[in-house]
Order: sequence, then structure tokens, then C-alpha cells
Amino acid sequence: MSEPHSGRPPLRGAAKQPPEARGLLERMLEFLHPGPDSKTELIETLADAEQRELIEPESRQMLEGVLRMAELSAGDAMVAAPRMDQLDIDAPYDELLAVVIDTGHSRFPVYEGHRDNIIGILLAKDLLKMQRAPELNLRALLRPTVFVPESKGLNELLRDFRSNRNHLAIVIDEFGNTAGLITIEDVLEEIVGEIEDEFDEQSSDTGIYTLADGSQRVAGDASIAAVNGAFSLALPDSDFDTIGGLVAHEHGRVPRRGEAVQVAGLNFAVMLTRGGAVRWFKVTRAPAEETEA
Repeated sequence: MSEPHSGRPPLRGAAKQPPEARGLLERMLEFLHPGPDSKTELIETLADAEQRELIEPESRQMLEGVLRMAELSAGDAMVAAPRMDQLDIDAPYDELLAVVIDTGHSRFPVYEGHRDNIIGILLAKDLLKMQRAPELNLRALLRPTVFVPESKGLNELLRDFRSNRNHLAIVIDEFGNTAGLITIEDVLEEIVGEIEDEFDEQSSDTGIYTLADGSQRVAGDASIAAVNGAFSLALPDSDFDTIGGLVAHEHGRVPRRGEAVQVAGLNFAVMLTRGGAVRWFKVTRAPAEETEA
């Protein structure tokens, strides 16, 4: 006895949509729920995802850092040449050791004759070998120097750092002169924010610290009222909330690392930038002759 006919064809696996139907469905979904068309819209989407508690705030900040880093070059994140801590190949051992201890870095560019003539990179731990074997030649301890142009993208630079295991590169300008240096930490900080270590001071309520040389380290987001109180000034705070905003206005743009701007008799030297804004200034009193000029 044959089974009654149900009027439906027998199932032979899941039915497949024709390509044209699938394409129409995708187009309809894109029309109803369009995706971001630009980096700005993508960042806004990430902010919306954070508000809906789909991602953590730290995750959103890191993702935004990755997106913004793609637009930055070595020249945007480097330590400018005047602020580089370097070692003289002809300096006595005690003098070299004092610089290593005072600065707390793990790697140093080494120059011969003049600061632009960088002949290698010295690891602080390698310098300690000379304590046990004074007959060692300092030149033999130097590592090769990696040079990169100011225009080199941070994405590509990070990839190079990872592949060749170098953690420091010398940045050169279009004329081949030393423009500054950049480390793998500088690149990573563009993604995760400032990396504190044992040499960094703890945060304070005002964002203003006294350094060992008597100068001040001032956060870019420190309030103008706090700066006025610390330096006995009367900077206006009606148009700007932070000292970083006021300095950028006086300079005509956000100053880059290594640049300095004079405001009200103070010299604001940029120590660190992050996300298109100044993170830290080193503030000193401008010489009287410069203030008068």
C-alpha cells in the first residue's frame, strides 16, 4: 500500500538560495542596517557598542587606538632629537654609568664626535659587562642602528619591530639628519595609552609634578586654574578648560613632541602626545631676554 501523497517534495537536505536571491537579501539587510562607511562612523559604532555594554571601555579605547594609529607616522610619535638621551663613545665609564642610572632607559644611541653621528645602540645591561671585564671595548658592545624616515607609518614600524626584534629606531628627516628616536613602547602607547613603569611618578589630583631638575611636569589636561595656582599666574580660563587647549591656541595647532611654546613667561616643552593631544608638558621659566623679546 502506497503512502498518501502529502503534496510536498521529499526533503533532501537544506534548500539552497539561488545567488540572485541571496544577493537581494544581503542588499535589503544592508539597507535596513547599513554598516559604517568611514573611520569616523566606525569609531561612533564602537562608542555605541560600549554604551550598550557589548564591549568594555578599555576594549573600545584600544580599538580606537588601532584605528588612529594607522594614520600616524614615526614623526608623530618620536622623541625629538633635542630631548634624546645619548651616550658619547669617548666618555669615561663612570660618566656613561651615571647617565644610565639617571635616565633609567634600557637602550641608548651612542654617538661619536657630534650627536648626529650615531654609530650604534648600547643596551644598559651590556654596559655592566665592562664592570667585570674593564678590558672590553665599548665599540664591541654596540648593536646595529636601525634608521627609519619620519614618514614611516606606525603600523609598518610595529611590524618591523616585531620581526627584527629591535625595540628602538632612529628617525631621520628628509635631509638625512637625525630628527629623533622612537621605541616599540612609543608605538604601543598609541594603542593602549601611556605605559607606566617604575620610573614614572604616581598621578596627582592637579596633574602637576616637580621634577628632579626643578622643572615641572604638567599634564595636558590639567586645569588652567591648577596651573595658575602652581605658577602664580592669571591665565584666562573663560575660553579653554585645560592648559593643553590654551597652549595649542597660542601655537596655532597642537604642538608635536619636542616642540616648545612660550606662554606667560613659561616654556611649555612637549614631552608626550597621545591621540592628537598633548599628554605631558615639561614647564620651565623662560629666560628673561626671551620673555622681553
